[in-house]
Amino acid sequence: MHVESLRELALSYEDVTEGFPFGETVLVCKVKGKIFLLVSLDEPVLQFNVKCDPEQAVLWREEFPDAVLPGYHMNKKHWNTVIVDGRVPETLLQRMVRHSYELVYGKKK
Repeated sequence: MHVESLRELALSYEDVTEGFPFGETVLVCKVKGKIFLLVSLDEPVLQFNVKCDPEQAVLWREEFPDAVLPGYHMNKKHWNTVIVDGRVPETLLQRMVRHSYELVYGKKK
């Protein structure tokens, strides 16, 4: 997965907006004004943060201990940082982004 396909995936969901509220090196995707995806643009290897159900977050970390980590600069219980280097299948990367979107979209503002 490349950054452009990750961006296109996020923008394909209903009511998603994108921006750079934390500077030009972090792409942020929101739904209902709430963040569900942060993409670091200045790392040598693509990585992103996604919101997770706490139990699911731990399961993914256990399954991919070197590629799925507690969310960098985020609430470690609810966010994972995912390193996109081929260890996590692309279908699962897509599922993680969708999972994050659905968690945030389902919440009332």
